[in-house]
Amino acid sequence: MIAIGASIKSAGDQLRGCPIELVADQECGEDEMLPYEELLGDAMAGNQTWFAREDYVEEAWRIVDPILDKPNVFAYQPGTWGPAEATKLIAPYGGWWDPK
Repeated sequence: MIAIGASIKSAGDQLRGCPIELVADQECGEDEMLPYEELLGDAMAGNQTWFAREDYVEEAWRIVDPILDKPNVFAYQPGTWGPAEATKLIAPYGGWWDPK
């Protein structure tokens, strides 16, 4: 058995912790592993089935990072169809359609 003491944040806005104990326990002879045990075992054994390769992660960040660096957020009045930029974006497709 392995037990680790930890503290988790209680629900709500206040910063109050709640002590907990994380326990991993398995009876001798049991062959079935819990999902997190299997994941940790695969990680320690070097099985890469459940993990993204570094080149994949780097390529994903190469694509996404420029978008996150320059967010296009436009203010608009509540209750409207959105900012004028949204109307320009969909203009070639006939504009907004009100399903009411």
